[in-house]
Amino acid sequence: MPEFLKVKTAEEVLALVDRIAPLGEETVPLEEAAGRVLARDIHAAGDVPHFRRAVMDGYAVRARDTFGATESLPALLRVGGEVFMGKPAEVVVGPGEAVIVPTGGAIPEGADAVVMVEYTQEVGDGTIEVTRPVAPGDNILEPGDDIAQGSPLFRAGWPLRSQDVGVLAAVGLRSVPVFRLPRVAILSTGDEIVSPETDPVPVGKIRDINTFVLAAQVREAGGLPGLRRVVPDDPEGLAAECRQALTDHDVVLLSGGSSVGARDYTVQVLDRLSGAELLVHGVAIRPGKPTILARLGAKLLWGLPGQPASAMIVFTAFVRPSLLRLQGVNPALRPKTHSCRAVLRRNMPSVHGRADYIRVRLLEEDGTVWAEPVFGGSAMISSLSQADGYVIVPEHVEGYEAGTPVMVHLFGMETLTA
Repeated sequence: MPEFLKVKTAEEVLALVDRIAPLGEETVPLEEAAGRVLARDIHAAGDVPHFRRAVMDGYAVRARDTFGATESLPALLRVGGEVFMGKPAEVVVGPGEAVIVPTGGAIPEGADAVVMVEYTQEVGDGTIEVTRPVAPGDNILEPGDDIAQGSPLFRAGWPLRSQDVGVLAAVGLRSVPVFRLPRVAILSTGDEIVSPETDPVPVGKIRDINTFVLAAQVREAGGLPGLRRVVPDDPEGLAAECRQALTDHDVVLLSGGSSVGARDYTVQVLDRLSGAELLVHGVAIRPGKPTILARLGAKLLWGLPGQPASAMIVFTAFVRPSLLRLQGVNPALRPKTHSCRAVLRRNMPSVHGRADYIRVRLLEEDGTVWAEPVFGGSAMISSLSQADGYVIVPEHVEGYEAGTPVMVHLFGMETLTA
């Protein structure tokens, strides 16, 4: 049987998580790349733009022909032609000439600036007045001004956002190398658990919650929920289910059966799994102390508390970061967007001696974001939907007073945008 390890702090568990290696690499089409994590550095294969182009509607001119122009003494230029969208410029701008050009249009030879149309006036006979001078380069993008050929775009470990996909399209990529998404099996244990449609629910039984909550959290973290099953409290049966799940999943989440009670079997299950290495057996937080992390080669098994609120907090604090690491997210590169600052609306008491993860709801009034504690035990299901996240009260702090600025770690969608 694997030996029991000393209860670890949250920081020690997260240090283990940070050492998790990403899964293998795969190539996906660009239209499926948003939210995926790059497996390699990406450099620009060409210049953007690749031709001189106008950034305003107006007239392509020689800047020197507009010097000194004012509303009272405009420069007079002869219109020598027009550039059409999607077409190369087929005219040349000579001295004293202007060529009509749309935003995004090609700049004709001889021109070195664009006068915005609002600073011109047609006066007839193919002549315009220019009422404001331009300098060379005004309202023009030169080749490579936006993105230069060979310049670094994104580093390996960067989660691609929608705007990043646009940049990759601009440089001509149709597919990108990304890390594979983790496939996650979810097993809820307990003789007392019945399916949600059971009606009436027999006395002593409860409807399955964790399977559904955890599957939703896996999706929100970018993982792929796979096998979902309720398993009775039997070490042999649990071991068989875990063994089967590990053949085609990268992670197994086993909710319930992770504490030291007489009918909690997760550690016994690990004893039956060849090569299982117990990394964590207990975390010094409340709720969620009976948390287990084991490694089986490159695969992970998390033992989570059976209480839904506790399981949800443990997932947010530890499992979600592990899924992000498996997806290849580099913590040094990833935008820190899954938390927010708020001000406590009420006193937040805490028990000394263990880090307290206290659920809060967020409210906004008069420009201030307030965090209001959601009190109630981890067995109270209603607190799940009332809370937007949690505040961590450190081990040796006996709570916070109302008015204290705090960091709220958010439940819900794993936001990778900046």
